[in-house]
Amino acid sequence: MRLVFTGTPAAAVPTLRRLAASHDIAAVVTRPDAPLGRRRVLTASPVAQAAEELGLPIIKAARLDDAVTAEITALEVDLGVIVAYGGLVREPLLSAPRAGWINLHFSLLPAWRGAAPVQRALIAGDAVLGASVFQLVAELDAGDVFATHAVDVPETATAGEALEALASEGAGITADVVSSIADGTALAVPQEGEPTFAAKLTLADGLLDWNQPLDAVFARFRGVTPEPGAHTTVAGQPLKVLEAAPAPDAETLAPGRLRGTKTALHIGTGTTPLAVTRVQPAGKGAMNAVDWWRGLRGGDELVAGA
Repeated sequence: MRLVFTGTPAAAVPTLRRLAASHDIAAVVTRPDAPLGRRRVLTASPVAQAAEELGLPIIKAARLDDAVTAEITALEVDLGVIVAYGGLVREPLLSAPRAGWINLHFSLLPAWRGAAPVQRALIAGDAVLGASVFQLVAELDAGDVFATHAVDVPETATAGEALEALASEGAGITADVVSSIADGTALAVPQEGEPTFAAKLTLADGLLDWNQPLDAVFARFRGVTPEPGAHTTVAGQPLKVLEAAPAPDAETLAPGRLRGTKTALHIGTGTTPLAVTRVQPAGKGAMNAVDWWRGLRGGDELVAGA
């Protein structure tokens, strides 16, 4: 089939590579270069980098406006495929490809429609994640579903790790759906059940509330790692929590109380402590949590808070 592929982050790259191996990609649409890192160097998106490597035409656009619509329409493609582009497809672009558009979404629809499905699912404590390929319609993530795939994720997996696994699985089911559309055997069914919604995360979503039980604190840590990042404050200074795990056998600490051990920094929650192994203080690089604690000459009198 002749396709237009639309996506931006690393999670979209496996699908692009899989489709490029079997189909004619007329163009790859991705968001413009963005400043990254402490030096804010303009950097092409992961999808743009992969498309350049594959020798595919690239359209960089912050939104799918009239000019982009006209450019894609002129390509006369059979199908549009979108994976985490970061913008909406509206009419008349929605109807421009002969078979419309399909979307790979990283949830078991109708659960977690929206921008941050994996992150919100982990924060909510979901044990099973998944990917869905559906027909794109004007309503947010509401189209009929061609295929779904459930994935049991490790209890310690962060959103970044879970998304990497789902991206790999999703590439396969998207390729299968495209092939079935090409040969006329594709069948999509309406979504069933009450939808839940996954709003885009903000920095505030990464704030850890030590008064909550350990399960809730760790679920939030997993859901906001690596982006927008888990954080707290100690002695009035911000501290990013980069690596952590439950410490169910550790001595109970009051919520927010810090205690250093030989291998980890324990922080009290509403139940048992969280063991933090890697942190990033404000204005510094990532470091071992125990080393940071020793440098602070910390004692149990210090408390992590909002």
